[in-house]
Amino acid sequence: MTTAESNEILAKQYQEEIERALKRYSRALDYAEHPPEVPVGQSPKEVIWTRNKAKLYHYVPTVEKRHNIPILMIYALINKPYILDLRPGSSLVEYLLGQGFEIYLLDWGTPGPEDRNLKIDDYVLDYMPRAVKHTLLHSGAKEVSLLGYCIGAVLTVTFAALHSELPLKNLILMAAPLDFSEQGLLRTWLDPQNFDVDQLASAYGLIPAEMVDFGSKMLKPVNNFVLTYSSFFDKLWDDRAVESWLSMQKWVNDGVPFSSEAFKQWIKDFYLGNKLTTGQLYLRGQRVNLSKIKSNLLNIIAEKDHIALPSQSKPIMNLVSSPDKEQLILPGGHVGLVVGRNATKGLWPALSAWMSKRSDS
Repeated sequence: MTTAESNEILAKQYQEEIERALKRYSRALDYAEHPPEVPVGQSPKEVIWTRNKAKLYHYVPTVEKRHNIPILMIYALINKPYILDLRPGSSLVEYLLGQGFEIYLLDWGTPGPEDRNLKIDDYVLDYMPRAVKHTLLHSGAKEVSLLGYCIGAVLTVTFAALHSELPLKNLILMAAPLDFSEQGLLRTWLDPQNFDVDQLASAYGLIPAEMVDFGSKMLKPVNNFVLTYSSFFDKLWDDRAVESWLSMQKWVNDGVPFSSEAFKQWIKDFYLGNKLTTGQLYLRGQRVNLSKIKSNLLNIIAEKDHIALPSQSKPIMNLVSSPDKEQLILPGGHVGLVVGRNATKGLWPALSAWMSKRSDS
């Protein structure tokens, strides 16, 4: 091959690479200017109870029920719960339905200005007892399993400690920020010398979802503001990967405002006061005593979680009175724990196996 022929082949290859790059940039611009709507939360469900903005969902079974005890899922106050049912093939709800579990989910809804005075007391002492009651009535079961994720796990463990008389068979805590003796970077940001939570709450009434989201993203700014989008660029020719990325971004950017009163409690009593695990937390005059919890306990931790640090989740094992308790540390981060490749191989089968042994009356 002559030098001229070799140069011609190289020039042709460079031209093809340039054309591919231009097409990729063009497609990226199309997505940026006209992002396609991606469906989320597609598992069929029905509303069986409401209170204010909250809704209690029952998911339509997809196979014959194999377990007598239903699972009631409790999610965080600051995000929408469809991360648990993101899309077909990437849905914890869909997976558990396929394993024969009966699934319920308490969706807190989106608070309005009239809800600025809602407190954690209200969620734990008014909403959750009724959700459990209606889950039992609808399912016809005598006991219930509670699965709490993120702040939902905090609400769940607090509820269980205050309602030891209720038939709570199993407690599943996922990525639960419970013990704030170690807080990481957030402790510096939330130091009262730098952060006046009362003034912020008074100014806003409802803490904007964008503010909470920005704070979370700044814990890993390079990952959240750079690598997330560069990874999308690499996926542009894989339609399935693009749909997965878009659905995740839809959830990430679909936040829920935080009631100012609940937000103040979360910062003062939990983050700064660390009152839950030290036995100093009171809701409407009732002391939250974690030693009153005797239900079967599964504590699930994401080993790379930077939102709910593993060290914040582990202490619960020594604070409850549950004779049957187990702790699982699984690969992934705060969100990767429940959706994605690590979840399908880690959390999903592990949770199903643990629950299967403890979900028959």
